[in-house]
Amino acid sequence: MDPLTGAGVRLRDFRPEDLDDLLAITGDDRVTNWMSFDSHTRDDAQRMLDGCLASAAAEPRKVYGLGVTRIDDDRVIGFVRLASSGVQAAKLGYMIAADHWGNGYATDAARTVLRFAFGPLALHRVTAAIGPENSASIAVVKNLGFSYEGHLRHHVFTNGAWRDSVLFSLLSTETAALTPR
Repeated sequence: MDPLTGAGVRLRDFRPEDLDDLLAITGDDRVTNWMSFDSHTRDDAQRMLDGCLASAAAEPRKVYGLGVTRIDDDRVIGFVRLASSGVQAAKLGYMIAADHWGNGYATDAARTVLRFAFGPLALHRVTAAIGPENSASIAVVKNLGFSYEGHLRHHVFTNGAWRDSVLFSLLSTETAALTPR
């Protein structure tokens, strides 16, 4: 797949040489504190990378696990995932390296993959399940026009405990916030 370009980020398929960059993100407790998985070991990150490489080669492609880079640098600083979850539907996930928080990369990456989702992929609905305490991630989806749908109790087991999630969705008819600014 050709890379997708946002205002300040590029989304591209992972390469085998991205392992160290991916591990720097998924192995960082500051990042995984907000995720649905515990911090990764090198082997865990390798399995995640292998999964991204395999899904990129699948026909038809059901999962887009893409590396987030800055436009001016090809090093991976984040991850965005769009995974099929039914007829014309997908789940959205994203994470940015902690040292790059606060620069708008998560919003830009999510906006960019959503344009792809509602454009070439012709999806009707995209959801995002977020930990209720993750105010930064909730702000991202609200900024992009998502609507709150509900509270999922004990939705994921991570970091040694059950965690609730709040569910948000965006429909193809609600994409005004995805236009370039």
